Amino acid sequence: MSLLEGLREHSLVVADTGDLDALERYRPQDATTNPSLILKAFELPGYQPMIERIIDESRREKIASGDVVDKLCVAIGEQICKVIPGRVSTEVSAHFSFDTQASIRKAHELIERYAKSGISHDRVLIKLASTWEGIRAAEQLERDGIHCNLTLLFSDAQAQACFDAGVYLISPFVGRVSDWYKKRADQPYAPAEDPGVAFVKGICERAAAWHYDTIVMGASFRTTDQVLALAGCHRLTISPALLEQLDNLEGEVSSRIQTDLPRRAAPAPLSESTFRWRHNQDPMANEMLADGIRRFAHDQQTLESLIDQRLAARG
Repeated sequence: MSLLEGLREHSLVVADTGDLDALERYRPQDATTNPSLILKAFELPGYQPMIERIIDESRREKIASGDVVDKLCVAIGEQICKVIPGRVSTEVSAHFSFDTQASIRKAHELIERYAKSGISHDRVLIKLASTWEGIRAAEQLERDGIHCNLTLLFSDAQAQACFDAGVYLISPFVGRVSDWYKKRADQPYAPAEDPGVAFVKGICERAAAWHYDTIVMGASFRTTDQVLALAGCHRLTISPALLEQLDNLEGEVSSRIQTDLPRRAAPAPLSESTFRWRHNQDPMANEMLADGIRRFAHDQQTLESLIDQRLAARG
């Protein structure tokens, strides 16, 4: 049995890509994307006919490049939905990370675009940054029947606020957490001691002990060792490169997450001031959240610039 097959016995595997060839090969349940991955997909040969069609339509309709990005993201999501049986995550622009109402409006616009393409809202997860404002937007969207995926999650305060809000799914980051600590410690970590692994494992076990309904999906993996160290986490979103490595290696995989923990009374929901204070006390989480938002916003701007260039080339 391959390690990938063994992993599937303990966790639901999600593909961290918009590459249709990779999705066809590994057949994940779900697929998750972000602005960086959409930017990569923009250059993939298989998407070029669709991109050219969208560019031509947008030029005729005089659509702004920001709206073209939304149209493109939904079109890519539509193609992904044809390959996977589950859900595709589509991200609200990072520029709205601190604006609850704008995030809610954009989420509804994306869902409406999917509906016009024949994709039901229950095939889509709206991705939002795990800021206080993003979590509040997700809380309202969940009430509206729109499930959300809260990303750029680096602190226990962010996870707890998402649990409190009844968010459908959260994506705590493994690799970026580990990168931060490795850079400062100037030493490698064994899988069992990896700070990113320990962080996500703690969130999984807290969700189990307090019986939260929120799905925990480990994300941002750097190595197969990190992936295997979180076998048993509800879901794991994995890049094609790591999926290939896992598929080519044989071995046994065992669950590393304790789920049979004694039930505990859930804590009182975090207030805004408590959330901000606890998140503020974690230097890594503060730095990585801000950096992640800036990176996604930069990739959004790069994508808009590329679209503007193609629109201009058509006169």
